[in-house]
Amino acid sequence: MHRRPGLSARLKLTLSYAGFLAIAGALLLAVVWMYLLRYVPDNSQGLLGTSPNRYLLVRTFAPAAAVAMAFLLVFGLVGGWILAGRMLAPLTRITAAARMAGNGSLSHRVRMEGRQDEFRELADAFDTMLEQLESHVAEQQRFAANASHELRTPLAISQTLLDVARKDPARDRGELIARLHAVNTRAIGLTEALLLLSRSDRGNFTRESVDLSLVAEEAAETLLPLAEQRGITLDATGGAAPAGGSPELLLRMATNLVQNAIVHNLPVGGTVTVHTEAHGDTSVLRVENTGRRLPPELVPTLTEPFRRGSERVRTDEHAGVGLGLAIVHSIVRAHDGTLDLAPRPAGGLLVTVRLPGRP
Repeated sequence: MHRRPGLSARLKLTLSYAGFLAIAGALLLAVVWMYLLRYVPDNSQGLLGTSPNRYLLVRTFAPAAAVAMAFLLVFGLVGGWILAGRMLAPLTRITAAARMAGNGSLSHRVRMEGRQDEFRELADAFDTMLEQLESHVAEQQRFAANASHELRTPLAISQTLLDVARKDPARDRGELIARLHAVNTRAIGLTEALLLLSRSDRGNFTRESVDLSLVAEEAAETLLPLAEQRGITLDATGGAAPAGGSPELLLRMATNLVQNAIVHNLPVGGTVTVHTEAHGDTSVLRVENTGRRLPPELVPTLTEPFRRGSERVRTDEHAGVGLGLAIVHSIVRAHDGTLDLAPRPAGGLLVTVRLPGRP
C-alpha cells in the first residue's frame, strides 16, 4: 500500500523530547520571574538602596536565560535522538525480521535478549507467530504434495487401463469397466474428503445444538454391517453429551473415528467401543478399539494427512484415502475442542474428543 512519506518515529520522539525539555525550561524561567524578579523594586535605588533594580537584573538575567534555553533545546535534540534510537532499536530488529518473512524467509527469528518488557513481549510473540506460520506453510506444502500424488495415482491407473483396452480390443470390457469404476470412485472419495477438510479448516459453518450420543449411535448404526462383515463387535454406550456445532461435520467426525477403529483392528474377534458422556461444560466422545500395538512415536503422526497407520498404502477396499483422522482433527479444532490419541497397552487405539458443551 502506497502512502505519502512522513516523519520517522525516531524524529517524532526526538522532537517530543526536545519540546518537553524546552517547555520545562520555559516553565522554570517563568517561576523564577514570578517568585523572584517581580519582588525586586523597579526604581533607581534597587532593593534597600544597595541591590540592583529590576531593569538591571532583567538585562543581566535575560541573556543567560536565552543561552540556557538554547542549550536545553540542543541538548534535547541530541539526547532525544540518541535515546529514541536506543528505544527503537528492538523495533528495528522486529521490522527487519518482518521484511525477511515477507520475502519468504520464515526461518529467521528475532530472539531478543534482555529483561522482559513491551518490546521483548512483542518480539517473543512475533517469533511464536513465525514458528507457527513456518509450521503451517510446511504442513500445507506437504499436504499439497501428498494430495497431488494421491490424485495422480487413480488418474494414472485409469490411463493405463484405457491404454490396455485400446491396444487389446478383445479384452473383457466388463472387467475393464469394473476396475475403472473402482478407480473413479476412489478419486471422487478423495476429492470429497479434500473439500470437506478445506471446509472444516475454514470453519464457515452454522453452529447448532448437537447431542454427541445421537451422533455416535448414528455412526455406529451406519457402520454396523462393516463391523459384522469383519467379525468385530461394535458397541455404543454412554449418556447425552450436548455440544454446539455443525451436525454434518460432527457426524463425519464420529463416522471417521468408528470406521478407522473397525478397519485398523484385529483380523478376528476385535472390538470397538463408542462412549459419550458430559463433564460439566465439556462433552466427551471416546472411541476405543483393539488391534496390534502401536509405537508411541507413531501416534502423534496419525492425524497428518495421508497417513494410514504405519503403512502408507493399503490394498483393502475400506482403506480410505488417508484423510480420516486428519479430517477429525480439523473438525475438532474448528469446534474449539481437543483431540487426544493414546495407544492401548494391549494393542489398538483410544481416541478421546472433548468439545465445549452448549450454553
